[in-house]
Amino acid sequence: MKPRHYTLLFALLASPLLAQDAASMRMTVHDPLTSTSDELSDMESLDVAMNMPMPLAMDHMPMTMLMLHGNIFLSGIAEEGVPRGRGAVFSTSMFMADLGTTLDGDQYLNLDLMATAELWTVPSDGYPELLQIGENQSNGTPFLDAQHPHSSPLMGLTLSDTFRLADDKSNLKLFFAPRGESTDGPIAFMHRVTGMVDPDAPLGHHVGQDVGHISSTVLGASLKWGDFHLEASTFNGTEPEPTQVDLPLGKLNSFAVRAIGEFTPQFTAMASYARVGNPEPTDPTVDSVDRYSASVYFNLPLDDRWWFHDSLIYGLITNLDHSPQLSSVCEEFLFNTSDLRLYSRVEVLQRTPNELQVDGLPDPDRGRWVSAFTVGFSHSLVKWDGWDLSFGAQATNDQLPGEYQAAYAGNPFTYQFYFQWGGMQMDML
Repeated sequence: MKPRHYTLLFALLASPLLAQDAASMRMTVHDPLTSTSDELSDMESLDVAMNMPMPLAMDHMPMTMLMLHGNIFLSGIAEEGVPRGRGAVFSTSMFMADLGTTLDGDQYLNLDLMATAELWTVPSDGYPELLQIGENQSNGTPFLDAQHPHSSPLMGLTLSDTFRLADDKSNLKLFFAPRGESTDGPIAFMHRVTGMVDPDAPLGHHVGQDVGHISSTVLGASLKWGDFHLEASTFNGTEPEPTQVDLPLGKLNSFAVRAIGEFTPQFTAMASYARVGNPEPTDPTVDSVDRYSASVYFNLPLDDRWWFHDSLIYGLITNLDHSPQLSSVCEEFLFNTSDLRLYSRVEVLQRTPNELQVDGLPDPDRGRWVSAFTVGFSHSLVKWDGWDLSFGAQATNDQLPGEYQAAYAGNPFTYQFYFQWGGMQMDML
């Protein structure tokens, strides 16, 4: 790419409306809940790993585009399982802004910003989620039976350059992210259709699934050729500190590869592998971990109102928390119209006694199988200009082996009520 092209990009970012003679033009938004990839326009391609339409350059059609996407939950939660159960009111959030421009007939430069306020809207010990673990609090103790906040305010910052290779939307994307997604794992839970309606992170988030969606110093490439994608990246494997406001850069000591097949507009599958170096600097006994994942996604219109979506995910990780190997399985179902969503999540995974701080058990670093069953619904209250305010509720039942039941007072239930605000908007500038 010529140096003058980068000069043009930074000029664009400094003043996005500069030299724009035409008035802004609103584009039709791809709704992942009620549409498929074959409904995209000729100047859009589906970024499968992000589950988002991305612009493609076209000859004789210069464009500058701004895309906004957001999802905010305000939740109230109550858990059984004394003494571990607790209640809380909190908010989780994700907001994305993509600003891009064509440079010639086949090249599109894009800057993606992903932000959250969770550090300030989630309790200091994480929001309640029985059986969830991962990362450390500001005092150095692990988050336990709680989901940590995501890195705030910057959850991602990615600069990409996409070259259109053929009329069938084949393309090559090169990208760099001080903080962004490594090319492994399934579609991250806040982006996949069946996950974005559920306010909770999956329990398998760290067990070979989508923990790589926030990685440091990512340098990668994605090749789409017809309906097949091959992605690779190198990155820094040290896990982020969710209680710190920072944007650290580190050496490239890890790599990941992912293959994706869009077999039909209704069926997609992917598989990935990552070797992650030095994930926990405070634990010198762990030099690296391996992450494996495989996932399939299915969506089907049932009639002129109802859609069915299904995601099935398998994850495996080695050397996590001194366990040689831990596995996780997650299946999510969604039935929806444009206003109503009925969903469920079924998870089966391994947790060790040491991870859950259950004392007195033999072989404390060996995983035991636990499971969680969630059912929920949400309904739109107000819609305007591509955005939606909904109210929802869900219940989760955790099923535990006998060794864990004393610590959790049996097989506890969790009840949650929430408001969700979200949507997507695309404008040509």
